[in-house]
Amino acid sequence: MSKLQKTKRILTALLPLFHPSWWKKNWQRVAWRFSLAILAFFICFRFIPVPFSAYMAQQKIGHLLQLDFSYSIKYDWVSLDEISPNMQLAVIAAEDQKFPNHWGFDFEAIQKAFKFNEKSRRTRGASTISQQTAKNLVLWHGQSWFRKGLEVPTTALMEIFWSKERILEVYLNIAEFGNGIFGVEAASRYYFKKSAKNLTQSEAALLAAVLPNPIIYKVNKPSALVRKKQSWIMRQMNGLGLNYLKEM
Repeated sequence: MSKLQKTKRILTALLPLFHPSWWKKNWQRVAWRFSLAILAFFICFRFIPVPFSAYMAQQKIGHLLQLDFSYSIKYDWVSLDEISPNMQLAVIAAEDQKFPNHWGFDFEAIQKAFKFNEKSRRTRGASTISQQTAKNLVLWHGQSWFRKGLEVPTTALMEIFWSKERILEVYLNIAEFGNGIFGVEAASRYYFKKSAKNLTQSEAALLAAVLPNPIIYKVNKPSALVRKKQSWIMRQMNGLGLNYLKEM
């Protein structure tokens, strides 16, 4: 069988997936299989390093589709023990201060964000570290309700099968800190020429400050807004204290 014939056969087999009636008839089966696949993933990667994330794949494919072959991914997995406590506390202080104590969702923050978004043209997120990890690891970026709907059971399953330490470890290894720079080890070596284990409080706070949008906000060229956020994160870190990490 030629490559053309194989391609035609594959496309013919996939064609029904693009028809709404197929989804209407098979959505329960798809949802069940998706849940089983996610469950198997979290069990399989409960302890071993994650080789790449769905978001990394999304970014790489996106650049290839734009014929950008120069895009490369910098990614070096390290265990949580090899990441400075300053960095661990910085992302908790910046992104999710209730992380050690919630079960994946901060309902108070969600309610506040909902009220804010009703009154403002700007939108405020309320995603926890757990939700961000689930999204970056096995889903995709986007604002669709379908994706957000998948995020809920995915986050819940991750919270059930993974410890808080494991969730934080994976989060710090797959978070984006710049164009193609994934994980705190790659970011630390790229920006500060040192291991993530040796990050100072100031350096950790600067990395955490760009997390909302590391393409717009730059670690190597921090704007006044980034510097302001960095200072705020450092104050929050001092308030929480490194002993806060023991609550996980």
